[in-house]
Amino acid sequence: MNIKSLTVGPIGTNCYLLCDEAAKACAVVDPGGDAGRVAAAVAETGCTPCAILLTHGHYDHTGAVGELQAKWPEIPVYLNRRDVYDDAYTQQLFPPLSGDVRDYDEGDTVAVGGLTVSVLATPGHSEGSVTLRCGDTLFCGDTLFAGSCGRTDFPGGSMEKMMASLRRLGQLEGDLRVLPGHMEASTLDRERRTNPYLLHAMQ
Repeated sequence: MNIKSLTVGPIGTNCYLLCDEAAKACAVVDPGGDAGRVAAAVAETGCTPCAILLTHGHYDHTGAVGELQAKWPEIPVYLNRRDVYDDAYTQQLFPPLSGDVRDYDEGDTVAVGGLTVSVLATPGHSEGSVTLRCGDTLFCGDTLFAGSCGRTDFPGGSMEKMMASLRRLGQLEGDLRVLPGHMEASTLDRERRTNPYLLHAMQ
């Protein structure tokens, strides 16, 4: 397993390429913008993209999806259905996606070559926020940040649910890698020691 990180889009979203180098397959996690850069980075890995995985539906995590779908029309996009909205006002934050968009939720898995990505429902930042686990790595989206957590004042946000989601992540066994949607990477042990939101959630 190899993971490449790019900072993309208007507010510096972390986009990750999750690669199974043996199978020459990869998934793109949260392509929030700069589709050309993302596609070039995928080409550099030598892997064939097999899925776009979204931790939630906010525009800064989905901004490059349409262009990547046009380039790779055969690959599916995964997004939790609770982050799909019909009203025009909310769609400014949660832009509608088209094409082969598939729902995934708690307990689902997605294969990336020989790798298995497991879905953990972690609402709070949005109703449909998920954390994606592959081996010892957590793609946390805007749930858990290094030293912080995602805001909860957007549509579908809930501080109560955020605390429950943080508590759930904090109770996972092992010192897992934390790859957040913004800012630097961390580890679960570090966050359990120093993150005030996680510490509060674990009380």
